[in-house]
Amino acid sequence: MATRKPLTDAERAVYEWQLGVPGFGEEGQERLKAASVLVSRVGGIGGAVAHQLAAAGVGRIVLAHAGNLRPDDLNRQTLMSHAGIGQPRVGQAAGRLREHNPHITVEAVAENVGEGNAARLVGGVDLVVSCAPLFRERLLMNREAVRQGKPLVDCAMYELEGQLTTVLPGRSPCLACLCPEEPAGWNRRFPVFGAVAGAVGCLGAMEAIKVLAGLGEPLAGKLLTFDLRDMTFRRAAIRRRAGCAVCGAAR
Repeated sequence: MATRKPLTDAERAVYEWQLGVPGFGEEGQERLKAASVLVSRVGGIGGAVAHQLAAAGVGRIVLAHAGNLRPDDLNRQTLMSHAGIGQPRVGQAAGRLREHNPHITVEAVAENVGEGNAARLVGGVDLVVSCAPLFRERLLMNREAVRQGKPLVDCAMYELEGQLTTVLPGRSPCLACLCPEEPAGWNRRFPVFGAVAGAVGCLGAMEAIKVLAGLGEPLAGKLLTFDLRDMTFRRAAIRRRAGCAVCGAAR
């Protein structure tokens, strides 16, 4: 995990309100400044994650997302704009984050995470936030994060529902314990409101901040689910699956 980097007076001025959070303080902020995070996909969820991490002062954020912006992205992808339709999403997202916080480094990778780049992308950061709509991509990120001993926050949504969990390799079950393989018939296109994506993304960003700064209790070994139709939130324990091919050797 990241160590610490001293803050400048300008950074103290920006982060003044969060420096007063009990258990965080200047030491926690220095840990965020020294940290690096990979956000896999910067759509509805990933865009919200990246925006909150940038605002909080995570020192280096790597955004991985291929493809150009479409009109039907704009109900939830709030780092983009109508002027960017037809242009690469990831470049627009990176530019918006740099405008919001010039004290951090944002790297844009115009690729979706796959077998050919997962090891490199995960290897270059301290923590991974997985926001992909495809199970195979989420499971690949989980596998690579466990193999390299990197914490992973997994975020997902469907209609008005959201869920997230945190994987701490060697200390908690992994995503494959919960979902060993991609569900049959899963369709990456599904109905959703941008507000649901934003809610999941903000919670995912907070999980990443907690892990990086050593703040509070992360969702390791727990699955948080919610249904915004009736504002029901539940937290359930996840058990390590016997013989899990991903995390069985990382105990």
